[in-house]
Amino acid sequence: MKVAGEAMRTIWVEPDGRTVGIIDQTRLPFRFETVMLSDVAAMATAITTMQVRGAPLIGAAAAYGMALAIGAGVEDGDVERAHARLMATRPTAVNLRWALDRMREVLLLTPPADRLDRAYAEAAAIADEDVDICRAIGRHGLHLIRAAHQRNPDRPVRILTHCNAGWLATVDWGTATAPIYLAHEAGIPLHVWVDETRPRNQGAFLTAWELGQHGVPHAVIPDNTGGHLMQHGLVDLVIVGTDRTTARGDVANKIGTYLKALAAKDNDVPFYVALPSSTVDWTLEDGVAGIPIEERPGDEVARITGLAEHGGLETVRLVPQDSPVVNYAFDVTPARLVTGLITERGVCSPQDLAQLFPDHQPPERMGQVAVNDE
Repeated sequence: MKVAGEAMRTIWVEPDGRTVGIIDQTRLPFRFETVMLSDVAAMATAITTMQVRGAPLIGAAAAYGMALAIGAGVEDGDVERAHARLMATRPTAVNLRWALDRMREVLLLTPPADRLDRAYAEAAAIADEDVDICRAIGRHGLHLIRAAHQRNPDRPVRILTHCNAGWLATVDWGTATAPIYLAHEAGIPLHVWVDETRPRNQGAFLTAWELGQHGVPHAVIPDNTGGHLMQHGLVDLVIVGTDRTTARGDVANKIGTYLKALAAKDNDVPFYVALPSSTVDWTLEDGVAGIPIEERPGDEVARITGLAEHGGLETVRLVPQDSPVVNYAFDVTPARLVTGLITERGVCSPQDLAQLFPDHQPPERMGQVAVNDE
């Protein structure tokens, strides 16, 4: 995608072949800054502090983190320690585990003398695969947007999204935004309602910024406005992302997604979730009971940072000094509220996810899928 008209990815390897570059997403939208990471500790910090965020990008970043760790040593113990350190950074996004397990398996099967180059090659492959997958998600989701336009050709297609499932959350294209970008490039008139997504404001800060960079018409709205818009027929479809999806199609996404799904159901607005198959946790069925929900520091709710009139960034407190704060980062939307899942292999209902990806499931589930098919 584009920044100031120039195409770029969210993560890359510098010309030295070892240092990993990222966009510091904690500085957006007021500052565009890049950060160079040279060791696994720096990558772990970048993931934990959300300099890089979004399930697919977290996976790619973790893969490069493993490569950075190999630069300091090539023994099996170094691989295991890097795996454990990076695994502890974020608990909800399953892509983190998926990428780290893949890197560990490849590296432990590689002779120690060849591990450094192999680590960077595998991390690059994970990043490139993410780009291809997001582009495929975009192609499949484009059909939904085109169909909505054909039903109402005299006005823009009005899409509501929550949090940031854009190219900033992936290596490129995004998940929920990939269909939007392809529709925009195809000349389909669009208007995107961008939830601010408190408390970290990923919609207001990130989604709005990247849509603006790409020239997509949009408007930022408070998180509690979506239901009103749906009641008044101002939303044609909802497209969100997910950090973890269960085998039966429950989806964990940024806190507040569940409320949007309830409002969509009540107003007959299609509710779609865009996801790469790496986001599916085939070991889980019940998302509400089984998906760990990250609790983040209360200061994210109690304080907010913005651009002051004098041009500098200022952080102010929003709640009384002595008031406790609870900060759940995600909620789970049950499959019954999801109209369809937009994947790299096509759009399916939640109950058909297993049939779309029979090769991705662990052996212990294969018998269950066969029984369900009968």
